[in-house]
Amino acid sequence: MRLLHLAPLIAALLLGGCDQLGIESATTVAARKEAEGKAIGAGCRHADRSVEDCYANNKRAEKAAVFAGWKEMNDYMRENNITAVPAQPDTAVAAVKADDEEAAKASDTPGDKAAGKAAEKPAPKGAAKNKTAEKASGKT
Repeated sequence: MRLLHLAPLIAALLLGGCDQLGIESATTVAARKEAEGKAIGAGCRHADRSVEDCYANNKRAEKAAVFAGWKEMNDYMRENNITAVPAQPDTAVAAVKADDEEAAKASDTPGDKAAGKAAEKPAPKGAAKNKTAEKASGKT
């Protein structure tokens, strides 16, 4: 009988330590997603992006949280006469592409470049037909 009374107490103590194990509760996850959405929205507004662009660029973020963050930043910027700082278009993507192109140029030898260009160019649509027609007519 004593064990029956102690079982809920022991269970409560054991389950109380779940936060220390790294298990997030549903409320913690929801609060984190809300905060991330607001931060994304505020960043978009400060970067002079529209809400629609922000939604399109951040599909996983909750739209309500993104809008709330965008609106809060808009109000803050108006009250304090802060001008928007337009972001460079796709700077991270452009930097990665430039690094990849430089690495490709450094590793290629002149003979490899010619072979690579020939392999990159697709054959014209009628090229296959012309080759078969040439073979049939005896031209090679």
